[in-house]
Amino acid sequence: MDNILIIEDGKAVAEIMKAYLEKEGYNVFITDKGLSGIELFSKEDFKLVILDLMLPDIEGEEVCKVIRKMSDEVYIFMLTAKVALSDKIEGLNIGADEYLTKPLSPRELTARVNALFRRVVNEINDILIFDDGKLEIDKSSRLVKLNGKIVVLTPNEFDILYVLAKNKKCVLTREQLIEKVFGLGFYGSDRTIDVHIKNIRKKIEVDTKSPKYIITVTKLGYKFGNI
Repeated sequence: MDNILIIEDGKAVAEIMKAYLEKEGYNVFITDKGLSGIELFSKEDFKLVILDLMLPDIEGEEVCKVIRKMSDEVYIFMLTAKVALSDKIEGLNIGADEYLTKPLSPRELTARVNALFRRVVNEINDILIFDDGKLEIDKSSRLVKLNGKIVVLTPNEFDILYVLAKNKKCVLTREQLIEKVFGLGFYGSDRTIDVHIKNIRKKIEVDTKSPKYIITVTKLGYKFGNI
């Protein structure tokens, strides 16, 4: 049974989300404060954190940063009333995997969570090696190594990199990447892909202005380079 942590200061909202997710078979913990959420996360093995940004003690963005430092494998869904594109970009940049805006129906949230875990369960053993062994992408362990050193990626960053590398030399549109990584039920902006790509490049490219692994194809999308 997968553990999910909900950090949400609206107790009624949290209880509704908990009830819906428990019906799907998940083990759900809830707290209404950021610091107690961090403490809970340090004691249990969570696969997903659903994080409200408007918390009474510390900002949700700070909670996200701390949790991401504690684990690069946990999925983090930000849930907030902040709808500005700049807020969404900031959320993705500090380690969130999805940025969901309120109001969000518990059914839609449950569908997104189910889609996430189906994607994780369907993973198969697969290791991709490029650039004379300099870049290694191991799907089974979800590890990326560059020149023998582990590159820390968020779950969605890993999935995007893997999909591009698996489809080497094929141009994938933002819509195709969204479908392959997030699933057909994704309702966010395709700008999400651009933000993730920017963050991946910072971690694996020597020169982000002249990348050799993830190439932008003007007006079309992205492709994995001719390595």
